Amino acid sequence: MADNYYKILGIDKKAGASQIKKAYRKLALKYHPDKTKGDKALEERFKKISEAYAVLSDPEKRNQYDTYGSADFQQRFSQEDIFRNFDLGDILKDFGFGGSRRGGGFSSAFGRGGQRGGPGMGGNPFSQNMGGGGGFGQQQQPQMKGKDIEYEIPLTIHEIINGTQKTITINQGGKVKAIEVKIPKGLTPGKKIRLAGKGEMSPHGGPAGNLYIKSKPIPSNGYAVEGNDVLFSKKVTLTQALLGDTIEVVTPDGTAINLKLPAGTNHKSKMRIPQHGIPQMKGKGCGDLFVVINITLPKKLTAEQKELIQQLGKTGL
Repeated sequence: MADNYYKILGIDKKAGASQIKKAYRKLALKYHPDKTKGDKALEERFKKISEAYAVLSDPEKRNQYDTYGSADFQQRFSQEDIFRNFDLGDILKDFGFGGSRRGGGFSSAFGRGGQRGGPGMGGNPFSQNMGGGGGFGQQQQPQMKGKDIEYEIPLTIHEIINGTQKTITINQGGKVKAIEVKIPKGLTPGKKIRLAGKGEMSPHGGPAGNLYIKSKPIPSNGYAVEGNDVLFSKKVTLTQALLGDTIEVVTPDGTAINLKLPAGTNHKSKMRIPQHGIPQMKGKGCGDLFVVINITLPKKLTAEQKELIQQLGKTGL
């Protein structure tokens, strides 16, 4: 789960610069490694609050964070980007940790803080290796990845059940490309397939994002998709519903099945035909087909029909 920098510092999204600094100072005094005596969990907490402050105290970084949201921001920006131009040494010195960036409490907290790439040099202070005294170990910072995108493909129920192949066009790095996409069986709404490296290009030379393919079922022939189940609306007459009958139902895969309609079936009743729905995209099994009974009534009655119904009415029907 992506970190929420406002929650980490315990402030509101409308907090001003002085409120942000005050919140960070309070937490830094509590969780600085000089205070926590080698407690790894609390050192990690200190790292998180420092990261949050590095972003929210910088107007440009904060604007990017508010624009993209937590998850997207942390996908786009590496730790090096986050701590660039952030002098943690001077900030902590103002809070009373050590007399210089090379000594005192700050040095004990982060080891070689004054070395190239450390605080004051635009690097990530948490990537420094302390050696012997504990602290934060060496971290390999990934390059900023391009944004993931989603593409919704209209599919018939036949294509969802059997799988298919589609050609789609994407715009990547200003170039329009046609790519072939293999749609597996069972790509129902809520599921998606990933095409690595087919998303947006990275703005800083990192890897491209991913393209996620989702399905948009096209209603056809009375069928509707509900998870891996299929709903089929079947029209029957009032007489069939009252007296019962055998009705023919054609499943989505084209199989004709004779279904016994019990006498006294109500309007909108569902009758289940197991294992005639949509196959699972991963693993075994298949959804069910539910036949939804739709009792149709004539808009006009013949004189004979009226007379018969009137007679039935006299019987209490």
